[in-house]
Amino acid sequence: MIVSHRHRFIFFAVPRTGTHAIRTALGPVLGDEDWQQQSLTAQVRLPVPALARFNHGHLSLRQVQANLVPGVWRDYFKFAFVRDPFDRFVSVCAMLNKRNPGYRGRETASMKRALTIPRFRQRVLVRPQIEMLLDGSGELGMDFVGRYETLQESFAVVCRQIGIAEVDLERSNASEHDAHASYYDDELLATVTAFYHRDFEAFDYRTTL
Repeated sequence: MIVSHRHRFIFFAVPRTGTHAIRTALGPVLGDEDWQQQSLTAQVRLPVPALARFNHGHLSLRQVQANLVPGVWRDYFKFAFVRDPFDRFVSVCAMLNKRNPGYRGRETASMKRALTIPRFRQRVLVRPQIEMLLDGSGELGMDFVGRYETLQESFAVVCRQIGIAEVDLERSNASEHDAHASYYDDELLATVTAFYHRDFEAFDYRTTL
């Protein structure tokens, strides 16, 4: 995530939604007083102990809101990006298994098995996207939610809002997999639809392939 005091915005990095491309594009406009938290490309921590203790940059709205002064939270532009849950789940599993030689060719069975494991379902990479973006009242707390499917266009909206020049986004940290629909049978489709039902509803994604 990023908290920019220079441009008065907070970027929430929902996993597997183009977050590395967004961070790369925003990096050059950040000032010395701006904050970042990530761990994959660099060990960077927010100067807030309660948030720095997390070993990743995918912090939720509730976690961040509880540790920022009210003026910053109220006045800064808060945004995130989301992704079709069917596509995102395939991307998550491909990324988690990129060094697992037994995954290739057994993707569907592996994904079904993973979803039966409570610890897997609770991983920050796997959990429903909406859980990261709700405030204490259970309401969507973002000023803008863009889409991975139209990432460049969504990013352009953000750039206009925060007053920076738009740049072309680079492909970064992409997982290797075929078209997501090719991995789904009826059983996996039903399980993923049920697990991410709040994402489908909140972000108006179709529950059919």
